[in-house]
Amino acid sequence: MDKVWWTLTLAFVVLSSAIMEASFSWHMGDFIKVVKQLEDGRHQLEPVAVLKRLRRAAGLNDVFIQHFLGNANSGGPEVDATLSDHIAKFVQHRVTEDGREEGVVLTPDGTTVALSPLLLGIEAGLLSKTRGRVRGLHQLTLAKDLSHMLRHSFPLSLHLGSDGCWDNVTLPQVFTLADNLSTTPTTAQVNGGMDGVVLGMEVWGKPRGSLKLSSLLMEYYNHHLRTEGLDGAPRLISRRRRENFRELVAPPVLIREVVKSLELQERLKGQPKMGTKEKKRLVAVVKDGMKEFALMYMDCPPIIPRCMWGAEAYRGTPTILSLPLSFMYIHHTHTPSKPCLTFEQCSEDMRSMQRFHQDDRGWDDIGYSFVAGSDGYIYEGRGWHWRGAHTLGHNSKGYGVSFIGDYSTSLPSQHSMGLVRDQLASCAVGGGRLIANFTLKGHRQVVNTSCPGDAFYNEISGWEHFGGVEK
Repeated sequence: MDKVWWTLTLAFVVLSSAIMEASFSWHMGDFIKVVKQLEDGRHQLEPVAVLKRLRRAAGLNDVFIQHFLGNANSGGPEVDATLSDHIAKFVQHRVTEDGREEGVVLTPDGTTVALSPLLLGIEAGLLSKTRGRVRGLHQLTLAKDLSHMLRHSFPLSLHLGSDGCWDNVTLPQVFTLADNLSTTPTTAQVNGGMDGVVLGMEVWGKPRGSLKLSSLLMEYYNHHLRTEGLDGAPRLISRRRRENFRELVAPPVLIREVVKSLELQERLKGQPKMGTKEKKRLVAVVKDGMKEFALMYMDCPPIIPRCMWGAEAYRGTPTILSLPLSFMYIHHTHTPSKPCLTFEQCSEDMRSMQRFHQDDRGWDDIGYSFVAGSDGYIYEGRGWHWRGAHTLGHNSKGYGVSFIGDYSTSLPSQHSMGLVRDQLASCAVGGGRLIANFTLKGHRQVVNTSCPGDAFYNEISGWEHFGGVEK
């Protein structure tokens, strides 16, 4: 009987392990469950102790990190070996030679985040006792990663911001960079670094006993939007990552922190102090690099790439636009008629429109260049370089930007309008894709249509760049 019982038990364990392995995913929700395991264990750990265990398990304990946060291996209970391995896989960041990025997770809003800079930023915020600032916050989250790139003489734009896509957004297991480059920082690292800065500042100076790390992460990444979209959403959520980061960190501050990071790394290696001429040259390189960073991550809106919303391939060969363009044409989708408030719904709307454009209308792809959801994100259609099929007779002259929903009698959210009016337009001009004095028009001004709806057309008629005469 005992032998039969042990055989059945062993079979159950093996089967359970196989099922767990098959259903395992690199999703933020799965990582939060790991954090809760540490919090709810028999030692009932406070946030700093939890972060220290995470750092120990992930091997985030080099001399640079210890300079600010101390030794992760000093004292405290050991983490279970199996759980420790699990944490290491979640948190240890690397880009493999074949372009797979590890140590990143998919968040509910559709963005991908590297966990190490996020966790280091939160720990720095909790540990800091410095009045008016969080010691090491910028260096642990972003400055060190940026400094690694800026040591090289290559233009920053060749390397900054590698993004990618998951093999499956429901059960994400492999994240592959679009350009297959092994350089860092990637967009996921920058997202994690920004979140580390935002949450590090949020927890700074707050009583540690009243905070649970899992709750902090859950509230930040899992907020559910109501019908008004981000207009009625709280400040501290991941969808507001870039706007919160812009409020906290000006480019000159980041330039200074990157230089300090490089100096500290050299000092910790026992290298002599940097000479005046060398430091001036370094500051000049960093300033140039930060212009590209500021454009990509502080001026431009967050854009969900095609592969993340599940786009079908372009049918045929796209026509490449001759940049810069002179116009931006504003549309509404009409159908879908309701604003989308989640990554899942916006992605489904994008796929639905692409099917309609390709299968019913016989076009090569979704017609729009970009589409604005009400979830806080812009969705890539044909993008910056492919000619669209959005404004008959004018597709080579400008970008077509549509808002998901019918805006005949109502308006898109203020936040989504700001993403296009202020950020997407500024991003296009700064990146050399639109001329500085570009003209913004409603679809109805150049094609016989009611688009973008009476209410929305009245709204955009008051926007900067509206109107003008085509040449």
